[in-house]
Amino acid sequence: MHRRDFVASLLIPFARLQGGALGGLSLCCEAGNDLYRALGNPPAALPRFSTPAEAIEQAAPGSGVLILADGYPEKAVSVDGELIERARRRRIRLYVEYPSWLMETAGAPRKARWERAVVASDFFGASLERLRILNLHECDFLAVPALHAEQKPHLVLAKVAGFDTAVYGLPGTGTFPLLIEDQSAGILIATTKLSQFVTARYAPQRAWVAIWTAILGWLTRGLAHEGLNWTPTVRPAFDASAHLPPNADRTCFERAVTWYRRARLLIHPLWADQVAAARKYEDFTGPGPRADWPVGDGSLGLLEGHASRVLPDGSQLVRWWVRNDCIGETAMVHSLAHLVNHRTEDRQIAANLVDYLLTRSPMSLGSRADPTSPSYGLLGWNTAPKYADDEDGYDVYYGDDNARSLLGLFATSSILGERKWDERMWKAVLANFRTMGRLGHREERHDEAPLRKHGWRYYYDGEVVLHDMNYQAYPWALFLWAYAVTGYRPFLERTRKGIRLTMEAYPDHWRWTNSMTMEQARLLLPLAWLVRVNDTAETRAWLRRIASDLLSKQDRSGAICEWIGSRETGLHMPPASNADYGSGEGVLIQRNGDPASDLLYTVNFALIGLHEAAVAAGDEFYHRAADKISEFIVRVQALSEAHPELHGAWFRGFDFRRWEYWASSTDAGWGAWCTESGWCQSWLSTVLALRLLKRSLWEIATGIKAGPVFERLRAEMLPE
Repeated sequence: MHRRDFVASLLIPFARLQGGALGGLSLCCEAGNDLYRALGNPPAALPRFSTPAEAIEQAAPGSGVLILADGYPEKAVSVDGELIERARRRRIRLYVEYPSWLMETAGAPRKARWERAVVASDFFGASLERLRILNLHECDFLAVPALHAEQKPHLVLAKVAGFDTAVYGLPGTGTFPLLIEDQSAGILIATTKLSQFVTARYAPQRAWVAIWTAILGWLTRGLAHEGLNWTPTVRPAFDASAHLPPNADRTCFERAVTWYRRARLLIHPLWADQVAAARKYEDFTGPGPRADWPVGDGSLGLLEGHASRVLPDGSQLVRWWVRNDCIGETAMVHSLAHLVNHRTEDRQIAANLVDYLLTRSPMSLGSRADPTSPSYGLLGWNTAPKYADDEDGYDVYYGDDNARSLLGLFATSSILGERKWDERMWKAVLANFRTMGRLGHREERHDEAPLRKHGWRYYYDGEVVLHDMNYQAYPWALFLWAYAVTGYRPFLERTRKGIRLTMEAYPDHWRWTNSMTMEQARLLLPLAWLVRVNDTAETRAWLRRIASDLLSKQDRSGAICEWIGSRETGLHMPPASNADYGSGEGVLIQRNGDPASDLLYTVNFALIGLHEAAVAAGDEFYHRAADKISEFIVRVQALSEAHPELHGAWFRGFDFRRWEYWASSTDAGWGAWCTESGWCQSWLSTVLALRLLKRSLWEIATGIKAGPVFERLRAEMLPE
């Protein structure tokens, strides 16, 4: 067992009394309480009582008593004034969490949504200075309206911007005490259940050692304990410096593929109605499929993944969208799993996913199947009807989502040797190409209404230029691949023109969406494939320049540190105020230098781009970089016995200095703890499989031959 593989074991200076019991402390709680289990060796050696009265009566004068909220969040702790006065007379210090008496002024409990814990005093010493941020996720708390003069808050709950520190201070309103010291009564009061730090996955881990060190030290007037020892319920597979066993990458891939079924993201007919019912949820985010529900086989698609919202029991809400990109990318993963393991089940899931998307889903039907419609052939974004203020989810078209889905679909078709989907896939390729302008760039997205108003040729003949690789890069990769298998030169010519314009504008005139590192990572794949079809010194120089600039932000662990550009060229900026936190899409860092790595937007695309560049360019520079990132993703894959639905997943945000899942989770839809069946899980799994097979995606995808179907569709959809 490696140092951080399975156990967070963080020692604190200690003092023991005779007989081995923990000096000066008694607890009122159930035996399963997180704090009780994390304290002492073994926990049964600690004095534990069933009622507050018993704990206070049995406690030694001058000692400390913790009264913990076993009934949280449904039931608050009941401790009457007489008990508190009895403890005061015997000089017993009390810690009481989630007390019922606060409801007289606070009212019913509230649930934190964007609020985070912030250190508000010097109570915790140098290890947790004022304005340090902690996360209690979606805890329930009692919103105490005001404190009297002898009550001092040490922790507060507030919506604040920042990575580790509340950079704009505490807001003037909406700040609620979390940990209060009542100096006159000798009590520490928690307005939530702080002792649920393991079950509810409070973060960062080391900060919670400091929190409890200070609380226990206050209760015992300086005495402490031998250590807080616990196994995080969700943790990275390996420490940063741990030796990886020879089969680590294969084991990682197996866990990643199994995760789709374990998390019940593959929709089953017996609970398919739940997908439609989920429209009542905010942003289609709600409780996930139950562990006793049957697992689907891909014939009805799959769910997007887990939202970043962590509930008090440590589970996460699920995004009940069905998206075209997630389906195409996940089909690719399962077809590759079939190549690796020769399991019929993986082959069938891959085929079922493609069948669903291309033949039965609303993302392919309707106007998308009407030859007279300008959206003919496109793949709709998702199946959500009337999403927010947009049109129906299937009447929204993102070119980058279409491209990633199609790359996955063609790879799946090539691996399975299945040709029945050729016509529908080539329609989608041509539909995306004819909505890209003559300069090789495309708009962020197309919606059904403007397409009907203008027609596809308006966009095909247009001269839009948008130097944002979030939207341009993967359509370019798709069209370079399409040129290789069809020989249709406009695919190459427009793409090469678009890439040239972008490289001439790099970096000062690029717009960045989530970070500059993301933009660089996205461009690696089309540049690698441009070397395949147009191998020149200039093309190789472009590839080397982007890769070198990206890898200048690579940590020795293999992580890519997120790095933002100027505010003048950014789209999703770090919050400019506390009020901005959680108000839209956003980055994982507050400022450059914050040690966050983004597995949803950057690392995943860097890995596939570097893998393909290594083979295309035959350069050890790219091989070494891909090796480092591959080791990193093997190490940071999530393990969890308590939450099997998360076992084998990757979360978006990882702090490579703390070596845990942590970041500024300001993104309203895809925060630091989200998972994604496409994008993150699919591309990381894909590269693991390609490395196991010692093959490139280019080699697999170019196994497709276009044949006469392409020429017929090209003449129909792109008439001269």
